[in-house]
Amino acid sequence: MIDWRHWHNEPHLIGGLILFGWFYAIVTGPLRASLAPGQPYPRAHALRFYAVLVAFYLAVGSPLDQAGERFLLSAHMIQHQLLIYVSAVLFLLGLPVWLVQPITRQAFLRPALRLLTHPVICGLVYAITLSVWHAPALYDLALRDKNIHIIEHLMFFGAALFYWWPILSPSPEYPPRGYASQILYLLAVTIGMTPLFAFIAFSENVLYPTYEYAPRLFEKFGPMEDQLLGAAIMKLGSIGVSLLVIAIAFYRWSRRTENGEGRAFTSPAYPNGGGESVPTART
Repeated sequence: MIDWRHWHNEPHLIGGLILFGWFYAIVTGPLRASLAPGQPYPRAHALRFYAVLVAFYLAVGSPLDQAGERFLLSAHMIQHQLLIYVSAVLFLLGLPVWLVQPITRQAFLRPALRLLTHPVICGLVYAITLSVWHAPALYDLALRDKNIHIIEHLMFFGAALFYWWPILSPSPEYPPRGYASQILYLLAVTIGMTPLFAFIAFSENVLYPTYEYAPRLFEKFGPMEDQLLGAAIMKLGSIGVSLLVIAIAFYRWSRRTENGEGRAFTSPAYPNGGGESVPTART
């Protein structure tokens, strides 16, 4: 059974989170004077970034991890939602413009970054990564091997950064797409993920042996019910977040059009331009 009092304290997890927090504190603190002279401490960005560490730990270090790894597909899906829709979003919103520009301003990286930040590539990276990892053999292998499970979650987080980049990019050099493009992008990715949802939801068999033979935590809640709930969490989470972001994009688009600023765009990641000029929207 699940020990709800057990929280992971492995060195690679706790140490990794502390290392990321320390590195962010150093570059936004003592090193800020050389990276971005005159820029104030990015308090709002820092709060979002440190919230990432909390959300990430809740996803993979709380008892939820034990439930998802040994007992319930639906619990594992909740982990993925935290990584994709909370941690990745906060991570991008936690990066000041000047913190990413030492990379994004490099001329020799321009062709690669232009390709990698294109919405088609971002959407494909996200959809392919999640789809491949949900293949029964690979998914169940991750449940049985802790190291592979760590790789899986890190890849989900990385793929989520690709997914959100066309919407929340902190880089003026590779800015968020225009509102119309954002809406089309989210709709396309949502539709593209439908086969994965259908594969899990409408399977006549339990796809993952770990969950099929796991002890039942709740009476009359078998592995097929768990699998259907897991698929529903995946799809409803995706649709719900997408509709919310689409509604926000449409609202901002209509407001700017009414104000005669239809071509202007300001990213949530740097609402005041982060000390840089606000880029023109790309559609």
